[in-house]
Amino acid sequence: MPASPGEDPVPVRERLAAEREHALARATALEREFTSYAEAASTAGTDDEHDPEGATLAFERQHAAARLAQAREQVTAVDEALRRLDDGEYGVCERCGQPIAPERLAARPAARTCIGCASRF
Repeated sequence: MPASPGEDPVPVRERLAAEREHALARATALEREFTSYAEAASTAGTDDEHDPEGATLAFERQHAAARLAQAREQVTAVDEALRRLDDGEYGVCERCGQPIAPERLAARPAARTCIGCASRF
């Protein structure tokens, strides 16, 4: 099955590779950010419950952790999309088996479902 109706898989692979690199760079930056918050909290001897600065650091650390998890999930999603491309399954909705619209794949290259199925679940 083609990557998308009438689309050559080489540009798709390039787009996915670029998205993967972007997500990896984001994850790396967020790992540094998370580490800096963790170090700031440990060196300042803050008490998250009683020190106003500690509460801010705890919030920032958790926010960075959540964004880091999202970046890592994006890397995994792109890796899965590359596997689907290799297997000839890229661009096919994993729920209904219909083609995923090229516009959706342009906006979300790692999309696993068509818009209809994504809106239902």
